[in-house]
Amino acid sequence: MAVSHARRWTIIGLLSVSSIINYVHRAAVSVALPMISREFNLSPLQKGWLLWSFFVSYALMQIPVGRLVDRANLRWLVAGMFSLWCLSCGLMGLAGSLATLVALRILLGVGESIYLPGGNKIVSTLFPPADRGVPSGLFDCGSRLGLALGAPLVAWLIAGFGWRWMTIIIGFAALAWLIPWLMTYPSKIRGVQPPAPAPPAPLAIPRQRSFAFNRNLLGLALGYFCWGYFWYLLVTWLPDYLMQVRHLPVLKAGFFAALPFLIFAVCEPLGGWIVDHLVRRGWNPTRTHKTLVSVSFAMGLLLIPATSVDRASTALLFLCGTSLAGLSASNLLVMLQLCAPHDRIGSWTGVQNFAGNLGGISALVTGFLIGRTGSYLPGFVLAPVILVTGSLVYWFVVGELQQPGERD
Repeated sequence: MAVSHARRWTIIGLLSVSSIINYVHRAAVSVALPMISREFNLSPLQKGWLLWSFFVSYALMQIPVGRLVDRANLRWLVAGMFSLWCLSCGLMGLAGSLATLVALRILLGVGESIYLPGGNKIVSTLFPPADRGVPSGLFDCGSRLGLALGAPLVAWLIAGFGWRWMTIIIGFAALAWLIPWLMTYPSKIRGVQPPAPAPPAPLAIPRQRSFAFNRNLLGLALGYFCWGYFWYLLVTWLPDYLMQVRHLPVLKAGFFAALPFLIFAVCEPLGGWIVDHLVRRGWNPTRTHKTLVSVSFAMGLLLIPATSVDRASTALLFLCGTSLAGLSASNLLVMLQLCAPHDRIGSWTGVQNFAGNLGGISALVTGFLIGRTGSYLPGFVLAPVILVTGSLVYWFVVGELQQPGERD
């Protein structure tokens, strides 16, 4: 069925809310890490393993889930995976050992793996290419809002009820999202623009090969790995850093962590709007996307002085500047939508997000570096350096933002 203007924006709103829930759930352990560490007597490396366990399953599920997204009924697929991740989060409050916590974090990663492939596919179905920047930014900015709103919320729940009740409350209460989703998203959906016609039979084999060895897909994946390494360092270690190094109590650390993520959230749709606006005015889409990505990635270097200054308030200012890296986030999604064949956007997103979540290794690497050096600084320097390297990948590996066959 065709989707009305109001309904498609309602769907984007629901996707944004689901991404808020997504990141509240995945970041809950990060905020509670000092308390969990004391209860289970964890070393820095063990904390790194706990944080990284989510990314193992999340990354490994990206490619199969991406392929499933291109074939399955998204109404029910999203609902089922959403239920799985909420239940996994809620059950963490009953965990009696580190092994159980790790197992539930792995299951959380399986459920949340639907988030980006499913959302990207839905946006590309509902909106024409020139208008995808803002909806991509809005649905994905919920992930940043999830951290901005979730960090103080989770900190408040921990202070009032303990970390176990915190996970139970946020996990099971979120299941209420399923009601408006099932009421709004149709069983069958027809996009505003039909997909491009299939190529003639003689082109079928080369097109399959272009998926497997496509240079743009390789560049998008490598660049997203660099983005993921930087982003997931902040998601996993920033709250712990604020409590352990800046000596902030849990509530204050939650609010300090919230402000940079709030700026991330605002920047994401703003970055999409900027590029959409410039492209509609005749700017070259490829150069415009790549330039904005490069400038915003460079802002990530402000993380280095943020962890070097003496005063916590000055560090917060640098962290807010670092958050301008969020201007790139929606554009990274739109770049893929412009390159991928329409019927494989879910699969391409799965490949890209698989690489991005391999970047979650920053959680483990940082734990290792803290254990070896006794300092958070090496890990917090490495991440922005890797991020800036990613901008080179977008310029020198990714070519024109065109679907296979459009050059001809």
